[in-house]
Amino acid sequence: MTHLNIGDRAPFFSEHNQNNVLLSLDDYTHKKLILYFYPKDNTPGCTAESCSLNNNYKTFQNEGFHILGVSPDDQKSHLKFINKYSFDFDLIADIEKKICKSYGVWGLKKFMGREYMGVHRTTFIINQDQIIDKIFTKVNTKNHAEQILESYK
Repeated sequence: MTHLNIGDRAPFFSEHNQNNVLLSLDDYTHKKLILYFYPKDNTPGCTAESCSLNNNYKTFQNEGFHILGVSPDDQKSHLKFINKYSFDFDLIADIEKKICKSYGVWGLKKFMGREYMGVHRTTFIINQDQIIDKIFTKVNTKNHAEQILESYK
């Protein structure tokens, strides 16, 4: 779905997290970032994906990665989601879908014969120079951390 490719400069973003703190791509300059887009807080697939990343948070930290999740949910929903599962990373409230659109993950979806607009589950690995190193469009929600780590072996 995304129009971005490996080797492209990551689109700039600036939006608030669950605690109303403004975060931007510039906050991750000279850092490796796992930027994952997911459809909705507290749904089975999104919970499995987020928990997979959180359960491996220390491993990612040891490898120099930071993690940031993005969905169209609001800050209150993100805060509940984080508190429920004790996530160690921030979630961006992209209510107006600006970041989703700039990364090309907002678009037409189909489920059980119904068409609607939504987030295409996608993860971008952004290097220290803000260049996209990897893109995951076929996310294994239960084992997403392993999927990412395996791609670096």
